[in-house]
Amino acid sequence: MSLRKNTFLEMPSDVSHCAKINVLEEEIVREIKSLWTGPDTDVRTALLKEMVGSVVRLRDLDTDVIDVKILHRALKELRYAFRVFRQYREVKKVSIFGSARTPVDDSNYKLASRFGKLLSQRGFMVITGGGPGIMLAGNEGAGRENSFGVNIMLPFEQAPNAMIADDKKLVHLKYFFTRKLLLVKESHAVALFPGGFGTLDEAFEVLTLIQTGKTHPIPVVCIESPGGDYWKRMMEFLEQQLLSRGFINRSDFALFKVVYSAEEAVEEIQQFFRVYHSLRIVRDMMVIRIHQHLTQAEMIQLNQEFSDLLTEGQFQQVEALPEERDEPHLSHLSRLVLHFNWKELGRLRHCIDWLNARAIAI
Repeated sequence: MSLRKNTFLEMPSDVSHCAKINVLEEEIVREIKSLWTGPDTDVRTALLKEMVGSVVRLRDLDTDVIDVKILHRALKELRYAFRVFRQYREVKKVSIFGSARTPVDDSNYKLASRFGKLLSQRGFMVITGGGPGIMLAGNEGAGRENSFGVNIMLPFEQAPNAMIADDKKLVHLKYFFTRKLLLVKESHAVALFPGGFGTLDEAFEVLTLIQTGKTHPIPVVCIESPGGDYWKRMMEFLEQQLLSRGFINRSDFALFKVVYSAEEAVEEIQQFFRVYHSLRIVRDMMVIRIHQHLTQAEMIQLNQEFSDLLTEGQFQQVEALPEERDEPHLSHLSRLVLHFNWKELGRLRHCIDWLNARAIAI
């Protein structure tokens, strides 16, 4: 036995490496066989089977190596990031965007730090790009235990900040598209501070996703220290260049709010979830989950004031639908079911605000 052990240790490194690869391949084959015996009625299993099939079919396409590298790296990054966020799934999170070049003595830096602190005190966690400037301020305010960093690897300016460096909630990413996906997917609200191309890219990305229904409605706050004109000038551009030309609707301005204090920003985010909880699409219907059952009088008013959100029929108040059985933890919530006019996402935000105002009246 001792001889065998010593012989194995003295094997050439390439032989040892090949042995490890063989073991890994055998393990992967076992996992795939186990996956394939799983029921297709399970959505997760069915999707994983399709993913494996898609990877195998890449061989038939004579796919370029660079394309395979992109897919491989993106999948690895997302798989790791999903695991990091999974254990915090039930905690509401706010993504903070802003310039990496904002100095620590800038009033907006101090505002971002104050904002992060207030969020953590109200039970929220903070997600930033993990870099300097506004990102560092947000992480500092929230504290290490309440912070995530979704860091992009750049040749300059984007090393992880000291507050989040080496933390288990720091994720390193190569691609901007995986980073932006996570910053939106994992957040329940977005806060935008003054910044450059990157900040504006993220701002319009979020607004476009909400406006087109590619992500569910979330509160978006554009925040700046008192006396600043960054968002004022942006509003002027939107009005004079986009709205006046018919490129956006007046109701699209409801998708975000400009504020000048951390307190007002946090209040806007909390208010969004007073009555409204979430929504889901079931067949051809939108299902709005709410914390509070509406009275008959409120249902009449809802159908009168927001008839433009309907393509047919009326708002109906119902219990959880059979298709929602995969979310049993939400079964206690009331539902508003409607055939939604997808051209009116801005008006949908008006409707959510109307619903949330019901809580104030009680």
